Amino acid sequence: MSFKATYSLAHIPWVRAALKPFAGPYVTAAGYRKVGLKYDDLVQIDADPVATEALRRLPAHEADARIFRMRRAIQCDLTHSLLPKEQWIRPEEDTRYLTPIVKDVAAEFAEREAFDTGKVVVQH
Repeated sequence: MSFKATYSLAHIPWVRAALKPFAGPYVTAAGYRKVGLKYDDLVQIDADPVATEALRRLPAHEADARIFRMRRAIQCDLTHSLLPKEQWIRPEEDTRYLTPIVKDVAAEFAEREAFDTGKVVVQH
């Protein structure tokens, strides 16, 4: 499921209410916080030009922190271990740092597409 589809489903009130009780256990089971990752660190940037552009626009300190988290998670994967519990990402620390930029870039791409698909009519 694409980023856009999951974003759309999350904004339907009854879907959101139905899935709310499962959100906490699902995030815990996913385990990305146990290796020091935030939710937005999981975004696949290789295949998505919007995500690639959003990542390029990240402030330097946020990009450096993302790289550090990714390297630390890779090290945990290589050693088949988890971080000590005090180094896990807490829910209040798991902020969406990339999602707002992705939304802005997606809107810009959509606007550019709308302008690019306009037809020029030449009248003689």
